[in-house]
Amino acid sequence: MRAERVIDGHASTCLTFTHNERCDGISSTPKGKRAGMDELVRLLQLAINGTAAGCIYGLVALGFVLIYKATEMVNFAQGELMMLGAFFAYTFVGMWGMNYWVGFALAIAATAAFGYALDAVVLRRVIGQPQFAVVMLTLGLAFIFRAVAGAVWGYDSVGFLTPFTNKVADFGGGVILGQDNVSIIVGTVILCAVLYVFFSRTPLGIAMQASSQNQLAAYYMGIPVRTVFSLIWAISAGVSAVAAVLLVPVSMIDVNMGILGFKAFAAAVLGGFGSIPGALVGGIIVGITEQFAGRFLPAGSMELTSNIVLLAVLIVWPQGLFGQVIRKRV
Repeated sequence: MRAERVIDGHASTCLTFTHNERCDGISSTPKGKRAGMDELVRLLQLAINGTAAGCIYGLVALGFVLIYKATEMVNFAQGELMMLGAFFAYTFVGMWGMNYWVGFALAIAATAAFGYALDAVVLRRVIGQPQFAVVMLTLGLAFIFRAVAGAVWGYDSVGFLTPFTNKVADFGGGVILGQDNVSIIVGTVILCAVLYVFFSRTPLGIAMQASSQNQLAAYYMGIPVRTVFSLIWAISAGVSAVAAVLLVPVSMIDVNMGILGFKAFAAAVLGGFGSIPGALVGGIIVGITEQFAGRFLPAGSMELTSNIVLLAVLIVWPQGLFGQVIRKRV
């Protein structure tokens, strides 16, 4: 099944991550002699589409992990931060007519600044409180963000044209990919490389790692731990904004798009909550599993996949693929 979206009078056939609809990207005139090859190409296409979807889940899951590693908070408003990033991009590009790349950068900056302020003004006050209080606070913030977004931008789905809209990349052999999916995968790789260099090669990144490993020791070494935590919230929000803008070519923007945060949470748990590589691997596994479930299982299975994966991991392998079991002597 193909999903068609119309933006500014242009029709676009696209992959929809949250519905049982997808672009096959395969010629509609199958050749009888190559039926087996065509099926193989379709499976490859499903895997690539799933990888693209999984990269989005992985980036949002990365936001979960960055905050948890630093503050041991689980931010259930992470999906809504992604939604705000998408609306910021829509404001800059779709409403104000800015260049796509300029609007992209401004959306990341605006969302990161919002994340910094959110920690400095609100979340810093609950450090040391029971986890239940933190969970309820972030869930409440998620509802507030949705309501505010609806009041400011409305509840109708919106979107804007990108350099990758309505464009395809032909890799030969019958494999035709939308440039939107390619841009998601390439963008994720570039962002991961930038984050790796930042955390391993820059003084600020090393200070962030030190603060997440031992707050007291970092404080005694002169590291401004509270400021570092706010910066980590900013980076987490900025990463979610990147995921939002990469998602725009394949999904409309609306106040409910933050629901992807729950699929990203499943990805973070699968990879091992607290593991940065695990968040990305978990996201890709969830994305690919969703695509194959949508093709080979009954209707509706695609929506249930992330929840089933989450339950299965919690039952069989609670620490996740890359998680570490920590034992304390009492």
